[in-house]
Amino acid sequence: MITFREFTLYKLDKTFNLRQIRSNPILEEWLSAPADISETERFILLTLREILIDHVDDWNEQELSLHFIGPIFTFVNFSGDNFNDFSERTLSGVVDGIEMSGKPDAMIASGKREPEIPYFCFQKYKKEKDATGDPAAQVLAAMLVAQTLNEEDTPIYGCYVRGRNWFFMLLQGKEYCISENYSSTKEEIFDIFRILKVLKQKLNSLKI
Repeated sequence: MITFREFTLYKLDKTFNLRQIRSNPILEEWLSAPADISETERFILLTLREILIDHVDDWNEQELSLHFIGPIFTFVNFSGDNFNDFSERTLSGVVDGIEMSGKPDAMIASGKREPEIPYFCFQKYKKEKDATGDPAAQVLAAMLVAQTLNEEDTPIYGCYVRGRNWFFMLLQGKEYCISENYSSTKEEIFDIFRILKVLKQKLNSLKI
């Protein structure tokens, strides 16, 4: 059994013959697709941004999640009849003969009370520099397990956060792509929220 925390991107690439690519049309479509943001949502996002600006350099990981990331996910509202947002639930599987397991900070999966098939994996880190561990690798490891639980050609979505910076990911087959950073202390907070709302639209369109 190998835990997600033991991986680096280098180790994942070598172990599973993965290849990082600069762009992917599915990722680009996800990042650029439109989604309406109401005036109420804009007010909430601006309020959260002001709180983040004041505290992002001081909060620990749990405080960042409680005071900023959690409210963002709450107002996107990934809870539904066919899928839900789960936190710190065990995700395990066998990838190319290797047993892997971990607890992503969040994942969106089918199921009402227990996660069944995951479609989106999320990891957060407080520090923007010199953080312990590799959040991109931890997310990608979780996404590989999620891939084994889905149909072979299903794209798996992911995201990790380092302090104020959000990075979105996509895994398809043996190739993965990581976006440029989106800063949540700038106007890009609206892009982050829009991208998460588009993800919800995509999940609603799946026959889960």
